[in-house]
Amino acid sequence: MGEFHQKPVTFVREVSINVMHLDNAIRFYQDIIGLQLLKKTDRKAVLTTDGKTPLLTLEQPADVIPKEGRTTGLYHFALLLPTRADLSIFLRHLLQTEYRFGASDHDVSEALYITDPDGNGIEVYWDRPSSDWKWSNGEVAMGTDPLDGNSLLAESDAEWNGLPAGTLMGHIHLHVADLRKTEEFYMLGLGFTIVNRFGGALFTSTGGYHHHIGLNTWNGVGAPAPKKNSVGLNWYSLVFADEEARNKVIEKLNKIGAEATKEDGFYVITDPSGNEIHLVI
Repeated sequence: MGEFHQKPVTFVREVSINVMHLDNAIRFYQDIIGLQLLKKTDRKAVLTTDGKTPLLTLEQPADVIPKEGRTTGLYHFALLLPTRADLSIFLRHLLQTEYRFGASDHDVSEALYITDPDGNGIEVYWDRPSSDWKWSNGEVAMGTDPLDGNSLLAESDAEWNGLPAGTLMGHIHLHVADLRKTEEFYMLGLGFTIVNRFGGALFTSTGGYHHHIGLNTWNGVGAPAPKKNSVGLNWYSLVFADEEARNKVIEKLNKIGAEATKEDGFYVITDPSGNEIHLVI
């Protein structure tokens, strides 16, 4: 695993979200999801699975407000487990905690869906081998079928001990306001390729992955961006192979009228729907 989440592929590495109550959110992400606390301040916590790599940052703005409905922003972020056995162990853990979840077989993957106490969406999944994915005319076949839970549970009877160290941020799925502008930004600007379209959604990737970024208008065409202090997405990071690759993308973004701002060690860009992206190396 990992060929789609390393150089030279451009991929999602880290996600930052707002929560209502930091300590409650930390408890949920440790006890239910199985992340570990890497560092914490009064209003921010960084979570990891390997003890060193930030995967998820939780923030509690001073004037935080609950998640707003029918806006752009986070649909879900998706944690990719190394093996089917890992997902089996996680499924048994969810059943034992009795925390509500959904489940789907997407042909390319098997996935469990959870919503955190503040309404932030989470997917936990494993990928079937890429040699088993079915491609036709540049599009990958992805379905939404019922998950065979009994088969998944039979994969492992090992005890749950949190998420494995090899867990990655597999992809992110966002609500957007306008698919045409979104397509221009992510394809012509960021250099992603559309690998699947259906029902008001685009699935995009680099390097032949089934998707690094999903984009949909399911909250309504023209949906407004949420307020900065509301529960939901703060930003997510995209990792580029090197400085040259990132500079090429910044030039492409400039050509379509999107300007990246230089921060300390990375660049910040906002997509046409107000979703903030950190361009890192």
